[in-house]
Amino acid sequence: MRAAVLGSPIAHSLSPALHRAAYTALGLTDWRYDAVEVAAGELEAYVGGLGPEWVGLSLTMPLKQEVLPLLHERSRLVEITGAANTVLLREGERHGHNTDVHGMVAALREAGVERVERAAVVGAGATAASAVVALHDLGCHQVRVLARSEQRARALEPVAAAVGVQLRYGELHPLELEDRWPQLIVSTVPAGALDGFVNDPSGDVPLLDVVYDPWPTPLAAAYRAAGAIVVGGAQMLLHQAAAQVGLMTGRTAPLEAMRAALPRPPE
Repeated sequence: MRAAVLGSPIAHSLSPALHRAAYTALGLTDWRYDAVEVAAGELEAYVGGLGPEWVGLSLTMPLKQEVLPLLHERSRLVEITGAANTVLLREGERHGHNTDVHGMVAALREAGVERVERAAVVGAGATAASAVVALHDLGCHQVRVLARSEQRARALEPVAAAVGVQLRYGELHPLELEDRWPQLIVSTVPAGALDGFVNDPSGDVPLLDVVYDPWPTPLAAAYRAAGAIVVGGAQMLLHQAAAQVGLMTGRTAPLEAMRAALPRPPE
């Protein structure tokens, strides 16, 4: 059986290490998982060429929304977020799922963040949509979206409306990130996007930064130095990959074996 993670760039992906560790622990010696460079506009042709040995795909940037018209069935979370990071291939049909929401919630709860009422989300793309739903699952009903334009941030309004979250808007600016209003900050932007944006973070405000390469980001390093709880993208990836393994194999994912496959973070 075959599976893979698709995206661009993809060489840095930790997904192969996680999934292969799971297959080994589960005794699935005939399963294979690869990383494949698939750029925007190339997904339909790639998926159309897959054979019957393929059971699933993990999707990263920029494919989580591009895949939507290629799906025969969408989970409720895919319908709400407008993003699928997982595709199950069954009897010629493609079933879309979103495990990013689970990955965020599980990673935050594992770090001790059980409930928040107010949060800030940096970014307004597919991962930000998943963050809004994840925050709702943590009891949050007020989310401030920090993006380069309010017009872009407002693209999250249908997602927020679907789960009953009230959105507020702010500029992507250092003063907004230093604000003490949110009880949690979730950064969904790529590596480098926030370099130089944080000067005086609060040690009382936890941070989830979805980046895992390079790590720590300047944002994560600043919050960690201030004494804040910092959850990195590797922890989110671990839990969303475990959910993918469960979907693709029909078996309970060996979480600790997968965790052991993650690179040791720098001190």
